[in-house]
Amino acid sequence: MDIQRILFAFGLTLFAGLSTGIGSTLAFFTKRTNTKFLSIALGFSAGVMIYVSMIEIFVKAKDSLVEALGTTGGSWATVAAFFGGIFIIALIDRFVPSGKNPHDMHKVEEINSIGPDHSKLMRMGKFTALAIAIHNFPEGLATFTSAIKDPSLGVAIAVAVAIHNIPEGIAVAVPVYYATESRKKAFRLSFLSGLSEPLGAIIGYLILYRFFNDVVFGVLFAAVAGIMVFISLDELLPTAREYGESHLSIYGLIAGMMVMAVSLLLFI
Repeated sequence: MDIQRILFAFGLTLFAGLSTGIGSTLAFFTKRTNTKFLSIALGFSAGVMIYVSMIEIFVKAKDSLVEALGTTGGSWATVAAFFGGIFIIALIDRFVPSGKNPHDMHKVEEINSIGPDHSKLMRMGKFTALAIAIHNFPEGLATFTSAIKDPSLGVAIAVAVAIHNIPEGIAVAVPVYYATESRKKAFRLSFLSGLSEPLGAIIGYLILYRFFNDVVFGVLFAAVAGIMVFISLDELLPTAREYGESHLSIYGLIAGMMVMAVSLLLFI
C-alpha cells in the first residue's frame, strides 16, 4: 500500500479529530453561539455523509464484494456489513450514559449560567470527553478507510466529520472552563478528546493492513456507510434542529447533498 496515501489518510483523520479544539476556541472567544450557522453546518455535514454513504461508499463496497464473492454472495455481504456498521455504532451509543452524550446541545452562553458545583462540572467535562473519545473511535476508522480507498472521498468525509466535532468541543470546554476557570485546561481536554479519531485509524490499520483485499475493503466500506448514516440520523440532524430552526438544518442537509453530488461528478 502506498505510504504517501496512508500518511495523507492519517493526516485527514487527525484534522477531523482535532477539530474539537475549534469548538473549545469558539467557547472562549465568542460571546454568543451562532446557532443558525451551527444548525446549517451540522445539516450540511449530515447531507454530505448520507449522500456519500448511500450513493458512493455503499456502491463501491458492493462492487468490491460482488467481484470477490459473486453477485448473490457479494450483495448479501454488503447489506450485512452495512447494518453491522449501524449496529456497532448504535451499541457504542447505547453504552454512553444519556446525561453525558456529547451530542446534546451546548452553547457558549452556558459558561456564565452553569451552577456553582465545580467538582460536578469537572466530572461532567471529563465524562463528556470520554464519551466523545468512544464515539470518535469508529469515526476515525471510517475517515481513514475512505481516504485510503479514495483520497477525494476522504477529504469530503473528513470535512463533514470535522464540522460535527465542533459542538463536541464546546460540550467538553464549557463545564471544564467553568469548573477550573482555566482556558488552557478546558482547551487541552477538549483537544485531547479528539485524539481518539486518529487513534482509531492507527489501531484499525495495524489490525487490518495485512489482510487488505477486496473482501476486507468491501466489508469495511459497507460498515463505514452504515456508521455514517446512523451518525447523521441519530446525532447530527437532531442536534442541528435543536440549535436552530428546523428548516435551516434541512436546507443545510440538501446543500450538503448537492455539494457532494457535484464534487463526485467533477471527479468522474
